[in-house]
Amino acid sequence: MAYRFLTSEFDAGACILTLNRPERRNALSIALMEELIAALDEAASDRNVHAVILAASGDVYCSGHDLAELRGGALEDYRRVFDVSTRLMGKIQAIPQPVIAEVQGLATAAGCQLVATCDLAVAGERAAFATPGVRIGLFCTTPMVALTRAVGRKRAMEMLVTGRTIDARTAADWGLVNRVVPQQELRPQTLALARQIGQASSLVISLGKQAFYAQIELDQARAYAYAKEVMAMNSLAADAQEGITAFLEKRTPCWKGA
Repeated sequence: MAYRFLTSEFDAGACILTLNRPERRNALSIALMEELIAALDEAASDRNVHAVILAASGDVYCSGHDLAELRGGALEDYRRVFDVSTRLMGKIQAIPQPVIAEVQGLATAAGCQLVATCDLAVAGERAAFATPGVRIGLFCTTPMVALTRAVGRKRAMEMLVTGRTIDARTAADWGLVNRVVPQQELRPQTLALARQIGQASSLVISLGKQAFYAQIELDQARAYAYAKEVMAMNSLAADAQEGITAFLEKRTPCWKGA
C-alpha cells in the first residue's frame, strides 16, 4: 500500500514502518494513526514478516497527538481522536509479530505512549521521554495507561504530574525501553534484535505474545491456570515437536510455522 504519512520497507524479515511527518514532529493525526493501523494489519498477514520496527524520520520520534485536532472541536470530535489512538495501541499488541520501537529522538505524550505500548524498544542516546500534557491543561490520561504498565505507579505518576523529561538511560533503568545504544548503532542494533526474533518459530512467537498480554493482568493462580493450558496446547504444535526433536538430535530446527 501507498501511505501519505508513513514509509514502509522490508529488511531481513523486519517490516520497518517510519513515521514521516517531520515538519509536524511526527504528531499522531487521525490520518497518520489510521495509516499505522492499516500498515500493521498488512504486516500481520505477511508470513515473511517476523518483526515490525516502528521508527521515525527527523529529530523527534513523536510529539504526541496533533494539537490542531484538539482545538475548537466538539466532544464527539475529541472522542474520535482518542478512539483511533486506543485502536492503534491495541493493534500494536494484537498483531502476531513483536513490534519494536526504534527511538531516535524525543517521544512525548502519545509518542511516549507509543513507545510504552510497543512490545520492545531500542533507544538511541539522544532519545528522551515525557508526558507533559499537564503543562497545557490536558492531563496525559490515555498515555498513562501504557506508561503505568511499563514503569510502575510511582515513576509514572512523577512523569505525569510534573511533565518532566527523562533521558534515554533513565528510561532504560525504569523499564520504558529495553536498551540504549549509540545513535549511529540504532538501526543496526534494532535490526539485530528483529533477526534474533526471526530465528524462532513464527507460530510460537505469536502464541507467546498473545499469552503474555492475556496473563499479565491476572492474579497468579489464574495466570498459571491459563499459562499451563496454553503451554500444553503449544506442545502439540508441529514446530514444538520439531524444536524438541532438533534439540535432542543436536541439529538446527526447521520451522514450518505450524
